[in-house]
Amino acid sequence: MIHPVAVIGAGPFGLSTAAHLRARGVPVRVFGEPMVSWRDHMPEGMLLKSTPAASTIDAPQRGHTLLDYCDAAGIPRLVTDEDIIPVETFIAYGEWFQQKLVPELERVRVVSVDRKAGRGRSGGSGGSARPGPDESADGFELKLDSGELFTARAVVVATGLSGLDHLPPELASVAADGPTPTGPVSHSSQHHDLSRFSGKELIVVGAGQSALETAALAAEAGARVRVVARGRGAVDFGAPPWNQPRLRPESPFGRAWSLWALSYYPQPYRHLPARARHYLVRRVLGPLGAWWLRDRFEGKVEVREVRRIVRAQVREGSPVLTVRTHEGRAEELLADHVVAATGYRVDIAAMDFLGHELRTELAVSRGTPRLGAGYRSSVRGLYFTGLPAAASYGPVMRFVCGTEFASPRLTGHLAAAHR
Repeated sequence: MIHPVAVIGAGPFGLSTAAHLRARGVPVRVFGEPMVSWRDHMPEGMLLKSTPAASTIDAPQRGHTLLDYCDAAGIPRLVTDEDIIPVETFIAYGEWFQQKLVPELERVRVVSVDRKAGRGRSGGSGGSARPGPDESADGFELKLDSGELFTARAVVVATGLSGLDHLPPELASVAADGPTPTGPVSHSSQHHDLSRFSGKELIVVGAGQSALETAALAAEAGARVRVVARGRGAVDFGAPPWNQPRLRPESPFGRAWSLWALSYYPQPYRHLPARARHYLVRRVLGPLGAWWLRDRFEGKVEVREVRRIVRAQVREGSPVLTVRTHEGRAEELLADHVVAATGYRVDIAAMDFLGHELRTELAVSRGTPRLGAGYRSSVRGLYFTGLPAAASYGPVMRFVCGTEFASPRLTGHLAAAHR
């Protein structure tokens, strides 16, 4: 019996991977709700920071770019770096891509992934072991929330941001059961409709696009908003396209030699020392507001730059942040609610759909899977793409345009290993 490859996740990386596998004639089953993180965990009215060139989901054949979708849907073309993409347009594009190239998507949840009984161990670490002749002999056993059990010869984890929202320890102390929209502290991914904060005092913690756009949208919805950013000059905005340097190579993220290399030549990245890899993932394309957001933010949102947040507590039902100023003073900031726009952190331990044995066996670096050639983990037949691959293949894996590099290579390696 030929067992299929299982792709878990139906966001840009999952859909792109599945489309490439289908084009290679590899039997595949794909699980998840299409574009669910974008649809349910991004604020209404959001605009994408990425340019149209950086927002196309890679496909194995022509005719499925964001521009092709615009033509098919009869909406104005999104072409230049000055064209801004509404999140609703991008979601519709992803759903169109799925209907065209991954029509057999199964809208069910994978509850668990375990090694099939009788399967041998990988015998390698860091994704460096070569596949043996019996690599697909037993495979993995997956359980779906429909109750179905089935065997897959390989598994691709493409679950995106799901379950990876990060809450700093100083904020987690008042969210013992995790951040919640109705509690004192929430995560920015938990808010689709920011009008709930109309007339409220809101603190947004962070200095990246998520923090600044959440703050601007909440202010436009009638909230009184303060952004608390750690570090001097932490809140800043990128240069508009017409002010980009001209004597540097173009990349999907702007003109710079480093961005060009990381976008188009990420192969050597996984050979860098771990410390350098993790540093670059954090710092390259780090916290910075989009150029078009400046006018909507400045003068509408108060900014409080501090050295650090000391602690959070709840007083009379409302959150209170104690911060250390750059002058060394301790100050208290009060609000009706705190939104932590503090990003996402990959942690294999949080991917609880992976069985305990698999999570224990995986070689990891600071919680992220260590991937070898073709996005393969240290467990034979188990692959990761998208954000979990960033520590091995660079910061481009945090963005939709990373599918252009990741999908052909992952599927090529998987197809060759499982012939």
